[in-house]
Amino acid sequence: MTTLTPGIWKLDMSHTLIGFSVRHAGISKVRGSFNDADATLTVGDSIADSRVEAAVQVASFDSGDENRDAHVTGEDFFDAAQHPQMTFVSTGVEGTEEEFTLTGDLTIKGTTRPVTFDVEFGGATVDPFGATRAGFEATTKISRKDFGITWNAALEAGGVLVGDTVTITIDAAFVRSED
Repeated sequence: MTTLTPGIWKLDMSHTLIGFSVRHAGISKVRGSFNDADATLTVGDSIADSRVEAAVQVASFDSGDENRDAHVTGEDFFDAAQHPQMTFVSTGVEGTEEEFTLTGDLTIKGTTRPVTFDVEFGGATVDPFGATRAGFEATTKISRKDFGITWNAALEAGGVLVGDTVTITIDAAFVRSED
């Protein structure tokens, strides 16, 4: 595993997964992803001096079901027409280069809340085409209600259709920009 060198790194979306899971009907989970995002990782001389800025296109929501995707990107959930992007801007990094927490401001549907990701650095390497790449795995849990996403339906047997806790899992690949 090569260390992460200081500089500007850009997200390689073709080798990245921005995934989520949420409890459905109290008995299973719905999983899916967002398939369009941009992010810049600025690596400082130490991990604490690094930062991330990201924007995810809400319309790229994909749960594998077109009807559900249309509902979730509509007014009841994300309201992509009025809020086309979710954004994350980091405010702090703590830990080692291999494992750290990344804290920042997550904005969804016009509401900004602090969020902390647990991050594991997978390593860095030069690919056969000469590009320097780095990989990360990041996870967090959020309350969708904290971001104004409150739609739900009661179940006949009790409980609700959509859980409040959303698990976000990101497997990200970044490519170092030429200075």
